[in-house]
Amino acid sequence: MADSVSLSFLNDFAAAWNRHDTDAILSMMTDDCVFEASRGLDVKGTIYTGQDEVRRGIEEVFATFADAQWNGPRHFISGDRGVSEWVFTATGPDGAHVEVQGCDVFTFRDGKIAVKNSYRKQRTG
Repeated sequence: MADSVSLSFLNDFAAAWNRHDTDAILSMMTDDCVFEASRGLDVKGTIYTGQDEVRRGIEEVFATFADAQWNGPRHFISGDRGVSEWVFTATGPDGAHVEVQGCDVFTFRDGKIAVKNSYRKQRTG
């Protein structure tokens, strides 16, 4: 894999999330990857570190939101950093429809994602 990440790579990463393909997602992340989820008890959400923990975090997202989709992803890259913006839609655990805008802020290393820091708007009504 090349030393840099392309917009095509981020499109493939987004598509893997929309397919709920955990193995494909993890193949695009470093062995020591970090996933900072947008939900959790801490101010930074729940932080998963390393392939095994990140797998658990991804699978928790898919278990919580079985029909989750990240719609209309738009990406930009600057050096070893990048951003993907999207509109998240899903059915919540309570059966309510969820639709919120969000983004991922990435740090890249060796042609893969080293850090995926996820942010999501919180709708109140």
